[in-house]
This record gives sequence, C-alpha cells and structure tokens, in this order.
Amino acid sequence: MQPLIGLIRTMRPRQWTKNVIIYAALVFDGQMFNGAAFARVTLSFVLLCLISSTVYIVNDLVDIESDRQHPTKKNRALPAGQLPIWLAIIGAVVLPTASILIALTFSVPFTAVLVMYLGLQLLYSFWLKHVVILDVLVVAAGFVLRVTAGVVVIEVARFSPWLYACTALLALFLIIGKRRQEFLQLADKAGSVRVTLRQYNLPLLDDMLRMVMTGTLIAYLLYAIEEPSELLQGTNLALLTVPFVVYGVFRYLYLMHVKGDGSAPDEVLLKDRPIQLAILLWGATFVLILYLPHLNI
Repeated sequence: MQPLIGLIRTMRPRQWTKNVIIYAALVFDGQMFNGAAFARVTLSFVLLCLISSTVYIVNDLVDIESDRQHPTKKNRALPAGQLPIWLAIIGAVVLPTASILIALTFSVPFTAVLVMYLGLQLLYSFWLKHVVILDVLVVAAGFVLRVTAGVVVIEVARFSPWLYACTALLALFLIIGKRRQEFLQLADKAGSVRVTLRQYNLPLLDDMLRMVMTGTLIAYLLYAIEEPSELLQGTNLALLTVPFVVYGVFRYLYLMHVKGDGSAPDEVLLKDRPIQLAILLWGATFVLILYLPHLNI
C-alpha cells in the first residue's frame, strides 16, 4: 500500500491545478455551456494530468540524488524511499502510453499537442533545465501548450491570440519568481540543488521579474482593449477585469518580497486567500461579461 501511495504522491495531484488552463478556449470562445465541447475538454484535462504526472515521475527519477539535498524535496516519495524505483519506472511508461492511445481515439491534433508537451518536458528533465534562461522559457512553453491543447480539441472561432501572450508572460512571471526565492532560500546550496542557479544572481532575476511583470500587465490590458470577440458586444467591458489582474500580480510580489513566500507558485495560489479571491472575482466578472448578454435572462 505504501508504494502505491508513494506513486500517487509522485504524480503530484495538487499540481493538476495548472492544467485547468486547458479550459481557457472553452470559456473565452463562449462554449462553456456546450455539453459536448465541455466533455471533450474534460477528458483532455484528465489525459493531460496523466501526462504531466509522467513528467513529475521522470523528473524525480532523474533528480533523486539532488532532491535528497533539498530542504523540502528530500521528503518526496522517491528520495525518501517510499516509492521503489522499479514502480516509478513502470508508472512512467504505462501512464503516457495509455493517455496517448486514448487521445488518438477522439482527436489527432490534441494527441499531437500531448506528444509535443511530453517531449518538451522530457527534454527539460534531461537537459534543458540545466541551460540558463532556456530553463524558464521551456516551463512557460509548457503552459502555452496546455492552452493550445484546449484550442485544438474543440472547434474554436473566437479565441484571441493575446491570450497565448498573457499565458506565456504570466507563467514566466511565476517561474522567475520561483527561481528567485529558491536562490535566496538555498543560499550556498543553490548550485548543487539546481544547476542553473549557479548562473543566476539576484539582480538578474529581479530585472527579469520586473520586465516580465510589466509585459504581463501590458499584454492583458491590450487584450482587454483590443479583443474583437462578438461575445463582448463590441464594448470595452473586459477592462473591468484589469484591476483584479493588477492586484493578483502585486499581491504575489508582496508575498515574495515582504513575506518571503513564492518558492512554489502553485502552493501560494492554493493557500493565499486574497489571491484566491482576486482570481474568483476576475473569473466571475469575465464570465458575466461574456455570457450574461446571451442567456436571455
């Protein structure tokens, strides 16, 4: 029983929240209440979660020795000895094989994106995470591929390219923030735990963070102004959501610089109530703007 629990832990179910972004095309294309489209995206979400879990298993297999030196990662199932290496290898083979075979039965384009995502993440695990700057760009590309998966699995007519830019920039903002906090928390051990941290320094990471934060806010503002979707009725109502985005970004900076948090963005997003409230209000406001005029209420 313990090895099975260890395998589930290594699959990182809490990280599956990152894959929710696959629903972006469904929501922003006005198909949220389309049952068939929702079912296709939900199945795709499940398969994407299994693929991403494969990556976490492989990553832990590759990093098992360095993780044993990390203050928190040493408690993961593989470095802690809860999950046998042989069982992790079986999981890393069975999960992607089953996911890709199932994906082939209902969407070839989605399968292609799934394979691209898996290939990119495996390249990251074995090589690209050791290449300075490329290490953060590849992780951001993974988020763009998640969005793309949601676009290709259904027929999308009104999905704005600006949302790809917003996704990439926001992902970079969170990733660079994570690198920054790791650099500070690990101090002299940083280079032994993550090789690329030997080639970063605090001024560089702070400059990168400021540039990406500015780009994120500008890209979202341009999306809110220029989005031509028929769903927005030719209005600028999307601008009502901008304050929530600004607050969320600033709140995350506050948690990093004042509270010393931010080493794991997914954990911060899951436990910080003000950020959760900002996301909830942003989502609710956008859904009302997009859908309320079309519900004939």
